[in-house]
Amino acid sequence: MDNRLFWLVPVVLVGSASACSATEYLTVVQAQKLCFPHATRFSAADVTLTKDQRTQIEKKSRVSVRSSDQKVWAAYTKDTFLGWFIVDEVIGKHDLITWSLALTEDGHVKQVEILTYRENYGSEIRDSKWRAQFAGKTSASPVVADKDIKTISGATLSSRHVTDGVRRLLAFYDIVLSKS
Repeated sequence: MDNRLFWLVPVVLVGSASACSATEYLTVVQAQKLCFPHATRFSAADVTLTKDQRTQIEKKSRVSVRSSDQKVWAAYTKDTFLGWFIVDEVIGKHDLITWSLALTEDGHVKQVEILTYRENYGSEIRDSKWRAQFAGKTSASPVVADKDIKTISGATLSSRHVTDGVRRLLAFYDIVLSKS
């Protein structure tokens, strides 16, 4: 066997292993407590969208709905409703980003958190200054990448897709959660 080929095998194996990395920054429970530090309980309120709701959300947000199932919790301090906590996934460049959106009781963005990032680069979307751009936004806000939400060089697709995800979940709030 040619010795040059022998040395290529470990390099190929090491190189392919890094493509499968994922970093979990927060669990759902940790993100809930971070977004709603005064909450004493979170009540699961998962939603399965109807075809009509999916169509309305896509029309309002201009973003495709990937799944009819949405993970949602209502946050409470004792019996006082504080807002909504939603876990979602968007595609980064190649892999899924698991993230959360916290909304106030009247549908304003309270906080965006990145739970799990699976790409090899672009995790700068975890930067608190970038995520702070969403605070206070509603479904009436533009929430458009490269316009009112700055994208991040080196994480352009991830920042655009999270921005689209926020816009989609704000439409989801208007069409589904605000009526519950």
